Amino acid sequence: MPLLGWAIGTLFSLPTPFAVGLVLVCCCPGGTASNLIAYLAKADVALSVSMTAFSTILAAVCTPLLTTWIVGSRVDVDGWGLFLSTAKVVLLPVGVGLVMRRYLPRVTHRLLPIAPAAAVLMIVAIVAAILGAQKDAVLQSGVSLLGAVVITHSLGFLFGYVLSGFVAGFDGVARTTAIEVGMQNSGLGAVLAQAHFANPLTTIPSALSAITHCIIGSALAAWWSRRPPLEAPPPLDS
Repeated sequence: MPLLGWAIGTLFSLPTPFAVGLVLVCCCPGGTASNLIAYLAKADVALSVSMTAFSTILAAVCTPLLTTWIVGSRVDVDGWGLFLSTAKVVLLPVGVGLVMRRYLPRVTHRLLPIAPAAAVLMIVAIVAAILGAQKDAVLQSGVSLLGAVVITHSLGFLFGYVLSGFVAGFDGVARTTAIEVGMQNSGLGAVLAQAHFANPLTTIPSALSAITHCIIGSALAAWWSRRPPLEAPPPLDS
């Protein structure tokens, strides 16, 4: 995804803030909405949760490292600041959740039913705030920025499915991989862009990404839910 973000931004000749924002969101880990999409798509939910958790833990290092490596020549990137912010946004909530689960099970049990809805509302609020504040820039960017975001995520879903299918078969694992690759933690991208890049336009690709990957993922889930996945090939006899 980071290389796709760079390639599509270059192909579409996006202005620097948009190109940097697209790369940034592509460097983010998988979004938690991917777990729901995997369930609806009759994919491997356990694998989806594992991939999301693993990429989220790695994000504290990988997101600032990849962003600095890819766009550091175009804008000044505070790699250490990105690391600290990513750790706060990603690892701190996970740590708090684990502690609450261990030592405050009753409170956790009461919060679990409303937690997904609260997360969705927060993402919607972030996206609405960004697009509302930068609506003129969004309208002026027109088809180029939206097209770049849509194509980047579409190729992420496609490559994730095809490459995984060639390696392990076009079964539930391929569906899961496609969903995990194509869906990013756009909320994290928006937070990092707002905190560490001077140009406010850098946040716009993350806001558009949040809408785009949910629409594509939901469409795939609707398609796949009506079609049982192919069985995984049996292991070769040693």
